[in-house]
Amino acid sequence: MTLTVKEFIKDFKVQFQSLYAYSYEEGSTEQQYNALGLYVKNYLSGNWKETREKYVKNSVKQVYYFSMEFLPGRQLKSNAYNLGLLDTIKEGLSEMGLSFEELEKAEADPALGNGGLGRLGSCFMDSLASLGIPGNGNGIRYQYGLFKQKFVDGYQVELPENWLRYRNVWETRNVKSTCMIRFGGNVWLEDNLLGHLEMKYENTLNVLAVPYDTPMVGYRNNTVNNLRLWSAEIPVEEEDNYPTLEATEPIKEITQVLYPDDSNYEGRLLRLKQEYFMVSAGIQSILRHFTKYNVPRKNIPDKVAIHINDTHPALIIPEMMRILLDEEHLSWEQAWEITFKTCSYTNHTVLREALEKWPVDMMKDLLPRIYMIIEEINRRFVETTIPLYGERLTWQTAILQNGVVNMAHLAVIGSHSVNGVAKLHTEILMNDVLKDFFELYPERFNNKTNGITPRRWVHLSNPGLTQLIDEKIGEEWKKNPSELKVFKGFEKDKKTIKKLAEIKLENKQRLADYIEEVKGIKVDPNALFDVQIKRLHAYKRQHLNMLHILHRYLEIKQNPTMEFVPRVFIFGAKAAPSYIYAKQIIKVINSLAELVNNDPDVGDKLKIVFFENYGVSLAEKIIPAADISEQISLASMEASGTSNMKLMANGALTLATLDGANIEIRDFVGEENMFVFGLSSDEVYELRAAQNYSSREIYDSNDKVRRSLDALRDGTIPGLQDEGNAIFESLVQYNDEYFVLKDFDSYVEAQEKIDELYKNEKEWTKKSLLNIASAAPFSADYTIKRYADDIWKVKQYGEQKQLVSPLDEPMA
Repeated sequence: MTLTVKEFIKDFKVQFQSLYAYSYEEGSTEQQYNALGLYVKNYLSGNWKETREKYVKNSVKQVYYFSMEFLPGRQLKSNAYNLGLLDTIKEGLSEMGLSFEELEKAEADPALGNGGLGRLGSCFMDSLASLGIPGNGNGIRYQYGLFKQKFVDGYQVELPENWLRYRNVWETRNVKSTCMIRFGGNVWLEDNLLGHLEMKYENTLNVLAVPYDTPMVGYRNNTVNNLRLWSAEIPVEEEDNYPTLEATEPIKEITQVLYPDDSNYEGRLLRLKQEYFMVSAGIQSILRHFTKYNVPRKNIPDKVAIHINDTHPALIIPEMMRILLDEEHLSWEQAWEITFKTCSYTNHTVLREALEKWPVDMMKDLLPRIYMIIEEINRRFVETTIPLYGERLTWQTAILQNGVVNMAHLAVIGSHSVNGVAKLHTEILMNDVLKDFFELYPERFNNKTNGITPRRWVHLSNPGLTQLIDEKIGEEWKKNPSELKVFKGFEKDKKTIKKLAEIKLENKQRLADYIEEVKGIKVDPNALFDVQIKRLHAYKRQHLNMLHILHRYLEIKQNPTMEFVPRVFIFGAKAAPSYIYAKQIIKVINSLAELVNNDPDVGDKLKIVFFENYGVSLAEKIIPAADISEQISLASMEASGTSNMKLMANGALTLATLDGANIEIRDFVGEENMFVFGLSSDEVYELRAAQNYSSREIYDSNDKVRRSLDALRDGTIPGLQDEGNAIFESLVQYNDEYFVLKDFDSYVEAQEKIDELYKNEKEWTKKSLLNIASAAPFSADYTIKRYADDIWKVKQYGEQKQLVSPLDEPMA
């Protein structure tokens, strides 16, 4: 039944009054938001219940996606849109004198992730529900998300991000599904009366895992899946053992902070605790739920698929073995077969040295039973592998080596599928990072290129573009993104090109207004908006971008009367609190911004905007306004990237190295519709192998490079202490680990081509349209469909149409 505006107004008034006992007119914006959020949650609760019940009733296989991060963004607008209520709610609120946009701002933007990994998990949750695939998320309900970033004198300062300060209307505390998690203590095996070996525990730290469930709403299909986030609490029966607040700290800290500082032993120990806490609670919950199917335990892989998103949840494998061995009393062989067939693993790493490892002593002390099982998995692996492959390969792939537990090795050995997240990344895994495992298990390796949800990143973020596409090709693309290719037919249509340019300018004007509001910087919306939004890391090369801006600034100063294409360089990035070099880059960019934005010689020719506290809601403002998408990591370093996909889908032209998914973007949109520069991954490998790269030689011989680098330390940029010098030394003295100087000329050349094309609005907009029309293969719907078909073996279920895959061959 369709909800009318009149019904909504009546129901909302009742909802508000039942919460606060006075009328909505007297309420604060936060209270009005709470009432609206709870109204939407109540509206979807019937579908949430029915979805859960029909999965059990029809005995369907379900997937459980484990991730240390989920970065969902605000959910009010997304949920209302997916339910088909958004327009009705907006109209109803307007009639009551309220603004949906104002109420939406009252919702906390939960920073439960560090960037791509967490946002990917949330895009996948959206796509699972929208495809009607029985799927669940499993993670941690951090009390404090990733820190709130502030700039003080250009320096990053980290403040607590207490996203739970006010009520989270979307979550439901589910006390009937709690689990007990044990840490430390003594563990031994004893014969019991039934002839089984029974595990005995003493002096353990017992932690109660309490689940908070959040609905994941499918797009117009009545499917509502579940995201379960766990919180650590003191077991009720042990409350008397904790007489002071200080005594409760070892338990409370487990779910207090996302990614505690791991630069010391205590921080690393806490991270390991977090990983096991999430894993153990999730696996206990899954196996308890499996009993509802009333089928033998050997059928677990027929009803359950468990996915390990990066190595953080790799303890799933020994934890599942623990329960099947110790509590279900299966034989090792039975337990291993079930675990292996149930688990699959996505690797997100491109460097061997970045693969997660834990000291054996730490694992043994904190998780004694889990370590016993890992030891036995390793012993059996070595025993079976040596006769077939010899000692060298066996010991290189062993889980236990040199006093550490290799988590990626555990994940590969215990999973039936191992995938990378872009074609190049998967090739790097097979030829380098996990090469030895590829020799052992070639059949396990496959590629699943990442994707983004078009609902949040196009339909909601860019309503003007969405309406234009609807008018030109109909609305089928919203459920079957491959229909977007039909939009290509309008590349020569003058009215469409004109309208597309107008929509982009409107988006840029909105962002320009917001920049003036929050940063006090006035920017020209007709200037080219050049965007780099991603975690701050040396391999992502924000400092290459900064050096080009510095080069451009020096050119303007040298030729102040010369005509330049106006640019606004937009950054959004957080640096890890202990990552000093990344924080130095932030300081230099902010100091350069202070110089450039206030130099009368520069005027509107060049502006720099570095947003504080970049996150999902800010991305939704920036991405629709972007003209250029900076994807400039050193080739071979970025596993995939997803900001590249979001920006492309909104019509930004990509400036990129051939790294991660940039290669596939090129394959689909065509190199003539983007800007490619820099070393290829093969050239990077060759350069490293030759060991003859000299950044000092480039500095000495290249005037442009030398001039920009000297400006970092000769006082050109005021307000710097030693930050400019630190970057100079990393690039010249310490030989430029990520080949910034090697790629500099190529990068500047590509930027000059961008300037030239931007002068021709019609040609630029035509290429923008072709990017939009080529974005369908990067929908997370297709990514999830491939996971479901190839790895998890789960089927679409429910009222949506079966998704038609896009062409396997590139569209361009």
